[in-house]
Amino acid sequence: AAAARERPDRRFRIEHAQVVRREDLPRFAKTRVVASIQPSHCIDDMRWAPRRIGAARCRLAYNFRSFLDAGAPVAFGTDWYVEPLDPRIGLYAAVTRETLAGGPSGGFFPEERISLEDAIDLYTRGSAYAEFADAVKGTLEPGRLADLVVFAADLFTVEPRRILDTPVDMTFVGGRVVFDGRDLLGDTLRARGAQVE
Repeated sequence: AAAARERPDRRFRIEHAQVVRREDLPRFAKTRVVASIQPSHCIDDMRWAPRRIGAARCRLAYNFRSFLDAGAPVAFGTDWYVEPLDPRIGLYAAVTRETLAGGPSGGFFPEERISLEDAIDLYTRGSAYAEFADAVKGTLEPGRLADLVVFAADLFTVEPRRILDTPVDMTFVGGRVVFDGRDLLGDTLRARGAQVE
């Protein structure tokens, strides 16, 4: 009776799949277990991880690239409120694997860095898949929720460090503007007596 009630597409996931043996990566892909990873942990934990888990295990830590190469489903998240909610920090961490202050040069085990395109995909499409919401969000397609952010600069063309401080111009939820930073700037300028077109 219990089997009849179960969903045929059960999307199990391992939360904080952050120190995983190489031989287990294909198992994630084969069983379609979602590796839920928080990139900001990588750039925070690198300060103490070598002392606590050792250098050999650090090579297996936060292995974003290896999960993708193995074909495993991956969902990125922030782990708020343990880590900051700001997704720019997670994008920066996945792309650089460097601390917010910069370094180590090239990143913490740089072979595990991923592209900005991959990082955005794992935060959006990957996370939507993990929560059975991939039919309504996670990609920009007709009929989807249209939850999106518009940055003041093209994150694909700025230096990776600039990802951290590139302002948000607008935020849409369900296709509706819920934040317009351009209006805030205009309000500030008008309050100071400036003419705003």
